[in-house]
Amino acid sequence: MSPPVFLCDGDRLGADRILLDGPEGRHAAAVRRLKPGERADLTDGAGLVVECVVTSAGRDSLELQAMARRHEAPAEPRIVVVQALPKGDRGELAVETMTEVGVDVIVPWAASRCVTQWRPERREKALGRWRSTAKEAAKQARRAWLPEVTDLATTAQAAERISAAALAVVLHEEAEHPLSGLAVPDQGEIVLVVGPEGGLTGEELAAFASAGAATALLGPTVLRTSTAGVAAASVLLSRTGRW
Repeated sequence: MSPPVFLCDGDRLGADRILLDGPEGRHAAAVRRLKPGERADLTDGAGLVVECVVTSAGRDSLELQAMARRHEAPAEPRIVVVQALPKGDRGELAVETMTEVGVDVIVPWAASRCVTQWRPERREKALGRWRSTAKEAAKQARRAWLPEVTDLATTAQAAERISAAALAVVLHEEAEHPLSGLAVPDQGEIVLVVGPEGGLTGEELAAFASAGAATALLGPTVLRTSTAGVAAASVLLSRTGRW
């Protein structure tokens, strides 16, 4: 079984003996109940991984001995999913599964037909839930790089990201060409746009097309917005050689 992964400040990871305290140390000691002699990996979430052995355990902290260090390069090409806000807790489900498969950037998008809207007074709390979900899913998946969850984007801001991408694709059930048939770049960003439950408006499709996005068909069935992103990202990851 792979050793558990915990986040740790990068300035601590250069030492031979590392103290893991705070929420991560509490989780390792009180929830995971790691004991001296057991393995654990620490990461700064930006590519550095330190392979460690627990030397002592307190009530809410661990002391670990560093055995080896490695630095994983950022993935290429980067998979970016512009995700229309799903209703209820399906947003966290989408973030969790996309993080687990290897999506690099998640852009929450306030599409016109989203059932859910992040009102200004609740926006930071909702965004915090997405980011917390991404962090926990990244540790579960043993990722050295935490995915970036950006601020809430408007359609215009999503179009700006599309215009800078190496490849941009809008998932659409009326598209003529399948996603699996598109040529994918070796570097840069691949931007996937996942629409809301109510579908994309003509204005949104026009804005993304003007920015350089193509439309593609994901498959013969229509998926929920909370599952379409992970399915589409999986198709592309298998094509890029990252899987």
